[in-house]
Amino acid sequence: MTTLPLRNNEGFLEDADSWTPKVAEEIAAEDSIQLNENHWEIIEFLRGFYKQHEMSPPSNRLFVKAVKEAFGDDKGNSIYLMQLFPGTPAKTACRIAGLPRPTNCL
Repeated sequence: MTTLPLRNNEGFLEDADSWTPKVAEEIAAEDSIQLNENHWEIIEFLRGFYKQHEMSPPSNRLFVKAVKEAFGDDKGNSIYLMQLFPGTPAKTACRIAGLPRPTNCL
């Protein structure tokens, strides 16, 4: 087990640049999530989104919409994303991806 970078009280990294795939695996394990290629596809998409827009998708609805635009209806829906990232998918996925907390997620 590696030492995780500094995180806030909700488990989000203080510095998105301190993220590594190993860090993602450890954060996911805290939520009992075993990352597979479907998770990585969304994580890499989110990191690209963040790099392009300098923000996380601001809400779950916009997260689902962005995934739908990128990957189509099969993956761009709440049920698929909830199966990968239980709870609030945008919040869980952003935390694992090392990104800031989405602004409108509870």
